[in-house]
Amino acid sequence: MRINNLLNSFIFWGAWIIIPFIMEIIPSIGSAIVLIKKRIKNARPPKPVAYPEISLIVPVYNSCDSLHDCIKSIHESTYDDNKIRVYLVNNRTKDDSFHVYTEAQKEFPTIRMQWLNARQGKSRALNMALYNSTGKYIINIDSDGVLEKHALQNMVDQFESDHTIGCMTGAILTIPEQINEYKHFFSRLLRQIEFVEYAEAFLAGRSYASEKNNVYTLSGAFSAFRKSTVLKSRMYNTNTIAEDTQITFQMRYLMGQKVKLCDNAIYFVGPIEGMNKLYTQRQRWQRGSLEVAKLFDSRSFRPIRILKDVNVRTLIYDHTFAFPRVVWCIALLCLFLMGFSTTMIMYSTILVMVCYILIAYLYFVSISIFLEEFPEIREYYRTLWWVVPILPLFNVLTFFIRLTGIFNSMNTTSAWKTKTLTEEIEEYKEEVKREAIKLTSLSGKLYSFLNEP
Repeated sequence: MRINNLLNSFIFWGAWIIIPFIMEIIPSIGSAIVLIKKRIKNARPPKPVAYPEISLIVPVYNSCDSLHDCIKSIHESTYDDNKIRVYLVNNRTKDDSFHVYTEAQKEFPTIRMQWLNARQGKSRALNMALYNSTGKYIINIDSDGVLEKHALQNMVDQFESDHTIGCMTGAILTIPEQINEYKHFFSRLLRQIEFVEYAEAFLAGRSYASEKNNVYTLSGAFSAFRKSTVLKSRMYNTNTIAEDTQITFQMRYLMGQKVKLCDNAIYFVGPIEGMNKLYTQRQRWQRGSLEVAKLFDSRSFRPIRILKDVNVRTLIYDHTFAFPRVVWCIALLCLFLMGFSTTMIMYSTILVMVCYILIAYLYFVSISIFLEEFPEIREYYRTLWWVVPILPLFNVLTFFIRLTGIFNSMNTTSAWKTKTLTEEIEEYKEEVKREAIKLTSLSGKLYSFLNEP
């Protein structure tokens, strides 16, 4: 009896406590400690004697509403306009973005800008701009956001102080002013959660990964390369919707380059438009991870390296199978079938959620300390203390979205545009109607057959 109880206890606590602690909670504590230590040391790289010329690549697709502010943020940055060359790569835009560009030329004459036309998708557009770029460093930014004024300078400082760095990603946050424009409580809440999620992902999670040289993805919204390095690569891959992840893996696995996060180089993007956009965005990220895994199906990227390579581990545990949460879902059913009480399962679930909330607040405090050099951002971030307990539930929601992305990738072709949540619900309703009609027809035929005289 004692052995049986001990075995049951081991299975119970192993499924519900040990797995989340080992897989997510302990790494989260580690990343928070690293962030706090970095802030205590406050070791920022020295300023170079002279700043080199840099090239900025800005993909443009129906960006007339945001392009002016993006260019303005480049002009207002602390990096000298005379050392910046901007390439705006038009990817078959259908709006008036070109007019915005021509007006920006008049308004900001000190910035050297060039408009390039590309008609074969974002990856080919980026590659064309890379070949045309002239600066020592090549920096990609999206056209739907704005640079923090010190971002370019901080990123170049990091490059110049460490010549072993081949590429870097900046930190991505959403624009607080645009979040506050949403008047409806739940609409604004979704964007506030997203802001906190991005802050944790970049300023805590990727900061820890950067210290270990384990950054998984160079953000497509804001990333930078040494020109001498990126032109030796295979450039952006045109066969995946996750070209940013693919080129990150190129840098690490094919070229042996150090991939880092420049945590004080911040780029602000617009907040998520709604649940439909969240649904398609997270599924697209999911599909991209699967595609990149297939493209790197080699000896250096095999599942057997799961204990040695953090990127293999990240792909399997988080980006692909979301392993811990899958285990919990299966364990929930198994524990009920094994006769564990509902009360015990409920209390243990609450305990796990409390652990996640405590970790989220540890992140919150450490990020608040880090943001001291950005007082306005810090002030806004600290007003969102009440959002932190909601974040674990939001993560569960995005897990199921990503899981749906895995299933959808099995029976649909890869494409940038995927079905929204609304479209999938409507499609499901139509399918149910069709099956109901078939069932009704079959029932009618069976009734007629059975009642024939």
